[in-house]
Amino acid sequence: MKQILKFENVIKRYPNGVHALNGVSFEMKEGEFISVIGPSGSGKSTLLRTINKLITISEGTVVLDGEKISDKKGKALRSLRRKVGMIFQNYNLVYSLSVLQNVLHGRLGFMKGFKGIFGIYSEEDKKKALSLIKELGLEQFAYNRASDLSGGQKQRVGIARAIMQEPKLLLCDEPIASLDPSSAKTIMDLLKDMTSKRNIACIVNLHQLDVAMKYSTRIIGLSKGKIVFDDTPDKLTEEAIEKIYGTSYENLMLGGEKSEKEDSFNCA
Repeated sequence: MKQILKFENVIKRYPNGVHALNGVSFEMKEGEFISVIGPSGSGKSTLLRTINKLITISEGTVVLDGEKISDKKGKALRSLRRKVGMIFQNYNLVYSLSVLQNVLHGRLGFMKGFKGIFGIYSEEDKKKALSLIKELGLEQFAYNRASDLSGGQKQRVGIARAIMQEPKLLLCDEPIASLDPSSAKTIMDLLKDMTSKRNIACIVNLHQLDVAMKYSTRIIGLSKGKIVFDDTPDKLTEEAIEKIYGTSYENLMLGGEKSEKEDSFNCA
């Protein structure tokens, strides 16, 4: 399998002195489904956003599909970003537009001049968008405004928009945090299925341990900006969980919210 992503001793220091990432190194291959877990403030969102340079790193190197994205600017950066789709916790849809128009936004990075400015899409793009909408079970809502959808349906539109980019890597920042358990399962099933069929590498930030265990081919555990676990789900022992979250497995299961808040004060 081809390497799609490489972190080499990546450090991110914020102006207030916080080390959000502290010497992070790992590699990722095509088709892998990695869950990143850890307490609030451990660096999960920062890690995700350094991959497509939404956050600039302080030291180290991020290599995306064989190119150092940490060195890219302007047109070269925009070109490399096309290879990365992103799915957000709060959906990031244009609610006044239809489901179809939101999905077509996945092609904007490939369009030039007035076509991009005015959203003049090709018939091929429209057919592909409608096919994705159907694959995600939303065909009856294709021409509805995005604001009319439920949370789970909005996230499905977000997935379709990201897949519309034809990315080599998909980044998902807490994609099920705002959803009920049934909708969350639907979204995770779709993410796993759609990336697997297309051999797209996928990184998902999660707070839910059971979800990470079920869907991942690999889990990365972060604590205070450092990788303290990087292995397959079956290797995630209670000892490893305690090392990631700084509390016992029993406390995490019974009082996870409290322990995460405490850790966030230590790490943020």
